[in-house]
Amino acid sequence: MAVQALADGRVLAERIGEFPPRVVALHGWGRSGADFVSVLDRVDAVAIHLPGFGPTATPDSVWGTREYAELVAEAIEPFAPVVVVGHSFGGRIAVRLAATHPDLVSGLVLTGAPLVRLSAPTKPKFSYRLAKLLNRVGIISDARMESRRRAAGSADYNAAEGIMRDIMVKTVNENYDDDLAAITCPTWMVWGENDTAAPTAAGKVASERIRGAMWRVVPGEAHLLTPGLGSVVRRAVEEALA
Repeated sequence: MAVQALADGRVLAERIGEFPPRVVALHGWGRSGADFVSVLDRVDAVAIHLPGFGPTATPDSVWGTREYAELVAEAIEPFAPVVVVGHSFGGRIAVRLAATHPDLVSGLVLTGAPLVRLSAPTKPKFSYRLAKLLNRVGIISDARMESRRRAAGSADYNAAEGIMRDIMVKTVNENYDDDLAAITCPTWMVWGENDTAAPTAAGKVASERIRGAMWRVVPGEAHLLTPGLGSVVRRAVEEALA
């Protein structure tokens, strides 16, 4: 295993097996390509470190998943088509990629990807919205406002800094309905039964919006790529390759 440079060095990846790869893996938010090293052991694959994570440089502007997908498309074009496997945030990018560059994706494996909402997002409390207004006019300091944001934000939001926080806010508010309907490649969707970060019920709805998608639930598993969930993802990858 070694680090592989792609897209003229703008993307770095873990190389697993031989190059060129047959599989490209895209990791979740706050993670890195290392998550897929054991899952894809003995498969010819690259597990990309997405920009802003691992050793790959942070974007210089606020990207959405469309910009991420375009860079991944550039990175894999020399050896595509490939099977693309995406976990969580990487699954969102994989869906954009498969919808907009179908010639590059021979098969798609998704796990724990937040792709649909079953209910409307909750509106911030009035006190928080008031604090934002008072911060804009200089009555509440930036430091005090940051404390309010951290109190209201998720663990991922609080861990993100600078432009990566803005990227997170942008991507969690995206809509994938048109992309799901546009996917034409064979698709496998593998979800942990107890996934709360990307609820299993929402994953099932997303699977019904992709023509012919195969849906699998792994009992007792949650969101992260533990050995139990990873082994079923691996089987889906092998089926996609076959």
